[in-house]
Amino acid sequence: MNWKALDFEQITARELYLILRARSAVFVVEQSRVHLDPDGRDETSVHVFGAEDIARSMPVVAYARLHADAGAVAEVVVDKILTSPLRRCDGTAHALIERVIAAAGERWPGRSVRLAAPVGLRGFYEAFGFRKNEGPFDEHGVRTIGMVRKSRLSTCLSAYVERTYTMDAGCIDVVEEI
Repeated sequence: MNWKALDFEQITARELYLILRARSAVFVVEQSRVHLDPDGRDETSVHVFGAEDIARSMPVVAYARLHADAGAVAEVVVDKILTSPLRRCDGTAHALIERVIAAAGERWPGRSVRLAAPVGLRGFYEAFGFRKNEGPFDEHGVRTIGMVRKSRLSTCLSAYVERTYTMDAGCIDVVEEI
């Protein structure tokens, strides 16, 4: 399998067609979500996908889209997460999420990663360090929870800020070597 993490401008016309076809096959046909899939975020996103033989009619077997959340200072949103029905339960989803986390860390170091997951996949995402932070709620007829994976840098910074501002004097008077 060939894995890629590309900005919109780097995607070839054929790759874009195959990505949109895979998204439609899973979200519109399989999951019966009637919605406009190209929603205006693709052009400002990083597209992580795994493809087999590009000459096949459905070669994109795993896909996710990442974009910085305009409303949150330190979060990256992952959405449109899919694996082909033919590649479920064979490790492809694990490989996808590992690549998503790596791409988010490279592009947006120090930011948390947020996604919405079906309730039944909570354990899967927790294995990658994601933790439930909202829900459950209904999203297109699916019981869903919001999950966040804090980056190591943001976790350390939060702990430092919390220690710093919860002390009586409002600051710390020691220097720690890291």
